[in-house]
Amino acid sequence: MLEPRFHGAIDAIAPHAWDSLRPDDNPFVSHAFLAALEATGCIRNDWGWQAHHLGLYEGETLVAAAPLYLKGNSHGEFVFDWSWASAWERAGGEYYPKLLNAVPYSPVTGPRLLAGRGRHAAALRQALVTAMRGEVDRLGLSSLHANFLLADELPAFDDHWLTRTDVQFHWHNRGYADFDAFLAALNHKKRKNIRHERAQVARSGLQIEMRGGASLSRDEWRRVHALYESTFDAKGNHAALTRAFFLMLGDALGDAVQLVLARDGETIVAMALLIQSADTLYGRYWGASVEVPGLHFELCYYRGIEHAIARGLQRFEPGAQGEHKLARGFLPVHTHSRHYLAHPQFRRAVRDALVHETDSVQAYAQELAAHSPYAHGRTTDDAA
Repeated sequence: MLEPRFHGAIDAIAPHAWDSLRPDDNPFVSHAFLAALEATGCIRNDWGWQAHHLGLYEGETLVAAAPLYLKGNSHGEFVFDWSWASAWERAGGEYYPKLLNAVPYSPVTGPRLLAGRGRHAAALRQALVTAMRGEVDRLGLSSLHANFLLADELPAFDDHWLTRTDVQFHWHNRGYADFDAFLAALNHKKRKNIRHERAQVARSGLQIEMRGGASLSRDEWRRVHALYESTFDAKGNHAALTRAFFLMLGDALGDAVQLVLARDGETIVAMALLIQSADTLYGRYWGASVEVPGLHFELCYYRGIEHAIARGLQRFEPGAQGEHKLARGFLPVHTHSRHYLAHPQFRRAVRDALVHETDSVQAYAQELAAHSPYAHGRTTDDAA
């Protein structure tokens, strides 16, 4: 018999027990990453986040798990359901709190139903989904959402779940020997534009370096966080990741954290923070105190592509949204989420609306495919 237990902190589960259930080394569902978020004030009730992690147990042995949160709002999720919340509340219902199976503040596809890689993995993933739905009923919640799922997790969700897709832009390594080989695969116009942008940065006089997170001093980490925070503030957004989280990140993940730093003399004036797994580089945050043409593209995209080629990484996911990425070699891919709305009539109404949304997403992806930056017309890195 499998017993579901819900935990108000990730530290209630032993790190080795949790991490042994990951099907790959995706860093965002590692115990260390999730624990760092909780330990440093990034997961807070007053910000709408309450840990409610699920473990499935055989006796006292953890056999499956899922990162799970009670949410008092829809911030930090990147799969937007504000209109659903508004409609349900206009109808007299309470949309929040809801239950969320995801990684906070991270629009990154990866495992959400942690069930190892054994022959019972598919059955355990279904058991996790059943347990989450049971918790929605037990607590009387409006809904349950699973965001940025892996393709092999999708069969765990039956027809009671609503399907949503979106588009991100990812770069794939086609065995390029170096950055020039990547450029050679682009059409002439895109290749010329990238060389122009890189030349602008080279003429700026800034010194740019790639550093592993474990090598940064605490003062350097404080400066990196200050740049991250000021960039969010300048755009009127909430910088949810605390200084304490940044200071812990290098210790928690080591050189899985990579930073591209631009210096004016000894002063760090711009940074891009990236995280990598064994085969994928993930772009996460950017910040700058100077305005230099092309600097954002250099730090956030081109240095990451160079790093991926040098390390033999297969993929570079630079973050959510951004059609400008297409012109720089990043092709459209689909992302997947599943949503369970407890009230049957509400579920039917949203399902009908999603038909139109899905058509719009597909039309958008097709339009993007007509503007491939590659000389031989490759239009997508995703068959979905």
